Amino acid sequence: MKLSGEGILLRIFIGEADRHQGRPLYESIVLKARETGLAGATVLRSPMGYGATSRLHTTKILRLSEDLPIVIEIVDTKEKIDAFLPTLDTMMNGGMITTETVNVVHYRQEKTN
Repeated sequence: MKLSGEGILLRIFIGEADRHQGRPLYESIVLKARETGLAGATVLRSPMGYGATSRLHTTKILRLSEDLPIVIEIVDTKEKIDAFLPTLDTMMNGGMITTETVNVVHYRQEKTN
């Protein structure tokens, strides 16, 4: 797959405890993105954050949370990201989704020896 020039960064903010059909939501989203043929996805786990409820989620010892913030980032063409958004709508009960235009400078398969 070739991806260069202008693309869209899809950023999905959810909680680690969020589920979809019995599995972690972040896992379901990444597997669906792969199945759909999106260029790639990365899951980032955050040590601290809060969302719509303003409830703090943190890894600090005295306030250990089992629902840490998760961010999933996917970069692809506008058309592919736009086509994926309705799928996310069916998978997510809460959270936040953002998009922004990005310039893809380098995207290719790693060379193997």
